[in-house]
Amino acid sequence: MRTVLDVVGVCLLAAVLLIIIFAFRRRWLSRDGGTFDCSLQLAEKDHGRGWALGLARYVGDELQWFRVFSLAWWPKLVVNRRQLEGVTTRRPMGNEPLVTYAGHVIVDAELRDRTVHFAMTEEALTGVLAWMESAPPSTQTYL
Repeated sequence: MRTVLDVVGVCLLAAVLLIIIFAFRRRWLSRDGGTFDCSLQLAEKDHGRGWALGLARYVGDELQWFRVFSLAWWPKLVVNRRQLEGVTTRRPMGNEPLVTYAGHVIVDAELRDRTVHFAMTEEALTGVLAWMESAPPSTQTYL
């Protein structure tokens, strides 16, 4: 009987520690502000498949995306502002309303080499568009 109680106690302690780590990670990611809830379609699949819940934040010229349910301290995806070539929006289709947060719109971001699909609120989309437009003029040098 004592062994069972020990195992249950260790499992409860592990669960509490995991919750504390998730909360601390979320707090650490949002410490500088500029964060918002944002889902990402990780694989190019049918509507409603391949989505992961996440958190995005602005860091200088980068938009960094982190999974919500992960212990990783580094972003899963980094999009440089200069890579973005265009953004279109649409309403969730198929099973997408079931796997994204309620009230989110789908944002299809055209990068130089691929298309990335985000799901975010319209307010967050306004922030992303303002962030894109506020890029400083190009600093390319020609030799």
